[in-house]
Amino acid sequence: MTDSAVTVSGAVKRFSGVNALNGVSLELQHGQLLGLLGHNGAGKTTLIKLILGLNRPDEGRVRVLGQDPALAANRAGLSIGYLPEHVSLYDNLTGLELLTYFARLRGIGAQRVEEVLEQLQLAHAQSRKVRTYSKGMRQRLGLAQAILAKPRVLILDEPTVGLDPQASTMLYQQVAGLRQQGCAVIICTHELTLIDKHLDSALILAKGRAVAQGSIWELRQKHRLPTRVEVAGAERLAGNDMQLAALYDPAEQAFMVPDGMRKPLLERLIHHHGVFDFNVLPPSLPQIYHDCQHQALAEEVA
Repeated sequence: MTDSAVTVSGAVKRFSGVNALNGVSLELQHGQLLGLLGHNGAGKTTLIKLILGLNRPDEGRVRVLGQDPALAANRAGLSIGYLPEHVSLYDNLTGLELLTYFARLRGIGAQRVEEVLEQLQLAHAQSRKVRTYSKGMRQRLGLAQAILAKPRVLILDEPTVGLDPQASTMLYQQVAGLRQQGCAVIICTHELTLIDKHLDSALILAKGRAVAQGSIWELRQKHRLPTRVEVAGAERLAGNDMQLAALYDPAEQAFMVPDGMRKPLLERLIHHHGVFDFNVLPPSLPQIYHDCQHQALAEEVA
């Protein structure tokens, strides 16, 4: 087994002279989940195609499980699963027929098909036509196809779009199980609040450039965004205390505390106001993401 499941080093990809990717690098270990984030047109799809071997970089290097995925001989043998954003399925087949078809193409036996249907809670609907499946069921069937061959690398493009909270939770539970088996996962998504608590690291793209990369802890340390402190009656407390007023944000109805000021604020709430019930929320992934995009835009304008 190679040290890294996926390695991208200084990847550049041009279309008609325009850089769709400009020097992007990443390293993903086995069992880790990477969130691939960015606005539409940021270069996410281009990067995914490089990892899948559908395109070659004009500069830089891509390796999946230690091999160049763009070489035809490697691509056929690489253990990669992929779920596109828009799942295209054969609606006139049953769920069982569809998975059996894909299994036969890959030389996979019927037992594995049954196992995956059970795993993704589709066994009860395996004899129904796919056209009768709900959005969540179709997404699970697409995921079933992607994991049928027990991939060591799995790429999911907007897997939770249109899913209700229960279906989204179920999908991430399945992903967690795959990661425990050593599968490296890349999820491309705009649903930042959902992926926040699941990812090991994030790669944020803007106009083909990597504008931020690292674990949530690393990104918080780098961006130094304020911590949110929620307290019942925060507006009243701020109205009676000048020090608290300086930290109170009326739009947020909470105290937005700069790095290094959290401890003094909490001590003041406790010792001066007898407040012991408060909620401390560190900067979230959506906040970090929007700060990165704002900085990227400011640099572009400058």
